Amino acid sequence: MRVCFVMPALPHYFKLILNKIVAGTGYEILMIKPAQKGKATGAAVKEETDNALFRVVELEEYRAWYGKPFFKDLLPTLKAFRPDIVVITTWPYFLYLTLNPFFYWRLRGLGAKLIARDIPFNYAIWGRVKEFYFSPQFLSENFQDSNKTWIGYILFWIASLLRRLNLPLADAHINYIDEAHEIIGSYGVPSEKIFVISNSPDTDELLAAFETVKKRPSILPTNPHRLIHVGRLVQWKRVDLIIEAVKKLQPTYPDIELVVVGFGPELEKLKIQAAEAGLAEAVRFVGGVYNSVDLGQYLHESAVYVLGGMGGLSINDAMCFAKPVVCSVADGTEKRLVREGTNGYYFSNGNAADLARVLDLLLANPERVRAFGQRSLEIIKEEINIQTVIEGYRNVFEFVTKK
Repeated sequence: MRVCFVMPALPHYFKLILNKIVAGTGYEILMIKPAQKGKATGAAVKEETDNALFRVVELEEYRAWYGKPFFKDLLPTLKAFRPDIVVITTWPYFLYLTLNPFFYWRLRGLGAKLIARDIPFNYAIWGRVKEFYFSPQFLSENFQDSNKTWIGYILFWIASLLRRLNLPLADAHINYIDEAHEIIGSYGVPSEKIFVISNSPDTDELLAAFETVKKRPSILPTNPHRLIHVGRLVQWKRVDLIIEAVKKLQPTYPDIELVVVGFGPELEKLKIQAAEAGLAEAVRFVGGVYNSVDLGQYLHESAVYVLGGMGGLSINDAMCFAKPVVCSVADGTEKRLVREGTNGYYFSNGNAADLARVLDLLLANPERVRAFGQRSLEIIKEEINIQTVIEGYRNVFEFVTKK
C-alpha cells in the first residue's frame, strides 16, 4: 500500500510514528512538506527528517488567491508516486479542495482515497459558530493579542462554511479527540467515516529511555517539590501562569522549583517575569531537549508535570516517565490522558490561584505523587501508546481501501 501524507511540517515525534508504521506494516510512505518553514507551522516547532524510513519530498509553498498556503507541483508529485491513499492535514490545505474544484477533480482522477487529518481544535460545532467564536474556547497561539471583532467573526464563519462544504469530500477523517464525532459530524460527515486515534509519541522509545534513566546518576539535586513543563515557549502554553503559581506556593514550599524545557519567542519575557517575581533561582530554563533519555532525566527527577495552557503530546511524554499531570483546557487530547483524582488534576482555565491549589494537593502528599505517577504509566502501557496509534491508522487505511 502506498500512502502520502501532506503536512505543513514534519515534527520529530511524527517522524517516529511514520517510521513505526513503515516498520510494522510494510506500507510505502511519502511525506510532502514545505521546502521552507511552513506558513501554517507554529513558532519553534522542532522538525526532523534524519533517519526517516520513508520518502520526504519538500515542495515550495505559495499563497493561494484566498490568502492561505498551498503547494506548488503537488499534483505532479502525487502522479509520480501513485498513492493508494492521500492524507491531508485539514487546516489549511483542505480549503483548496473547495476553493479550487478543478484541483479536487484532478486529485480524484488519480484514484487515491482521500483522508482528512486534524485534532480538530478551534472548530465550532456547525450551527454554534458565533457562540464558539466569542467564547474563551476560541484561541490563537498568541491569544493574548487576539482581539475578537465582528470582522474576525465573519471570517471565522466563512471558514466554518467552507468546512461545511469540504469536510464531506473526504473518504475518512482521522481525529485526536472523542468530540470529533459531534464536531466533524455537524459538518455533514457520517459517523462511520470519523476515526478517533489518540495522538502519541514513540512510547516504545520513551519507555525504554525510562529504564535507562533509572540507572543514570542524577543531573539535578534531589527536590520533592520540583515541577516541570515541556513545550514551545509561546503565549498559549501559559508558562507565565505556572510561574505565578510557583510564587504563590513558595511560602509553603521554600524549595519549590520549576524546570522549563523548551524554547520559543516567549523565553526572554518569561525570564524577566521570573526575575521580577524573585524566582530567578527557582525557575530553571534548560532550553529545548529532544533526546529521549536527556528529556527523561529532567522528567524523572521532577515531582509533577504541569501544563498551564495549550499542549498535548508533552502530557504523553511525562506519563511515560510516571509523572502525575496537572493541566487545564488544552487541545482536547488531555481528556483521554488525565483522569481527575486518578493520575492528575484539572485547574480552572487561566486561574493561577486554582493552579496553586491543585499543585498543593500533590506537593503536600508524596505518596499521592507516586501513586498518580504509577497510574499515568499504566495508562500509557495499557491504553494510549504508539502501538494503539499504529493500529488506528491501519484500521482507517483498510476502511477506505475496502470501500
